Amino acid sequence: MIFKFFGGAQEVGRSAIMLKDERSLMLDFGVKIEKKMEYPASIPRVDGMILSHAHLDHSGFTPGMYSEEHPPIFGTLPTLRLSNLLLDDALSIAKKNHTNPRFHKQQVKAMIDKFIALDYGHTAHLGNFDITLYDAGHICGSSITLVERAKAKSHKRIVYTGDFKLEPQLLHNGAEIVKSDILITESTYAEKEHMDKRKTTKEFIEQVNETLDNGGNVLLPVFAVGRSQEILTLLHKNGLASSTYIDGMAKEATSIVSNFPKFISNHEELAKAIREVNWISEHSERKGVLDEPSIILTTSGMLTGGPVLNYIGRLNKNSSILLTGFQQEGTNGRTLIEKGYVTMEGQKKKIDTPVTLYDFSAHAGKSDLYEYVRKSSPSVVICVHGDKENAKSMAESLRLEGYEAYAPKIGDTIKIGE
Repeated sequence: MIFKFFGGAQEVGRSAIMLKDERSLMLDFGVKIEKKMEYPASIPRVDGMILSHAHLDHSGFTPGMYSEEHPPIFGTLPTLRLSNLLLDDALSIAKKNHTNPRFHKQQVKAMIDKFIALDYGHTAHLGNFDITLYDAGHICGSSITLVERAKAKSHKRIVYTGDFKLEPQLLHNGAEIVKSDILITESTYAEKEHMDKRKTTKEFIEQVNETLDNGGNVLLPVFAVGRSQEILTLLHKNGLASSTYIDGMAKEATSIVSNFPKFISNHEELAKAIREVNWISEHSERKGVLDEPSIILTTSGMLTGGPVLNYIGRLNKNSSILLTGFQQEGTNGRTLIEKGYVTMEGQKKKIDTPVTLYDFSAHAGKSDLYEYVRKSSPSVVICVHGDKENAKSMAESLRLEGYEAYAPKIGDTIKIGE
């Protein structure tokens, strides 16, 4: 069994891992979203693909596979719908910014045509590979993948976690732990524990209410897929949905997620929130949103574009900006936290509104990463989707526990014998 790493190795972003014996299978094919878009190192020929979930760091260059070859691609139906939304948006942004996305609409269509939708626990077959998906607890439709070589001389169970979370969220149960011989795991937070969820939630809701009571607006930049639905449900549970306006791609993503009740928990809670929230349908409607105390739930989560930039410079003095997710280096969100400004239309704009970052991560923290490894019981662990420090430290710690562990770099090949 050979593993090759085209992206997502000692870095977060552009996940792209190929496993190969008699057939070759690509695990995700994403992009790294920084000042300059980064793509997988090359486009290899494969017999099939697995898409763990819709986020662009995993799905963002899957259409690139469909220029000459047309391999089948396996994933859940929500992953298909949500990745289609994000890929279409990526094309629109590229056109607006006069940049080259390195794929076109016909390739997206070809990818959709070759998509094979699987429910959790159902098995598909590709040559000597048996492919089964399990709930990853990350976003709607996210999957942990089991690849079995049932016809091989030595039966091997290869498990690819993609992004996962063991701790339940409002809309997702914890990830399923799948037994493995070879485990390919994310290592995003291998050196960090997340803040206590109850404490974080309490402080977040208190700040929202305090801002509204003071006559301010709460600007909530969110990731369209996953975080927007989770935060909307949280606001509803605390009686705040009727004061909330949802704008941008968060609106379309929430509509898609609501159509897949069996892929989320607390679907009825989300449905109630959707009925109570205020929907921004036209650009002209944005002007009045800030005339009274309100909550604006909108994209993009790292302030890199979208309606959030329409609001951020118009907040009154009693307002607050609450960031709810990781802010990548080089993004407006990171710059706002560290330097107090954002860049809009090529110009730096100082932002005086107070900014708070809350840890609502949908990734496993340090202890959950190690718990997953131990309960999955592999003999080999490959640490990916983490920066150099996190991936290497996790692999080293696992070697000390007796595992054969690797933290590959992009371009590396790992061969694991029978």
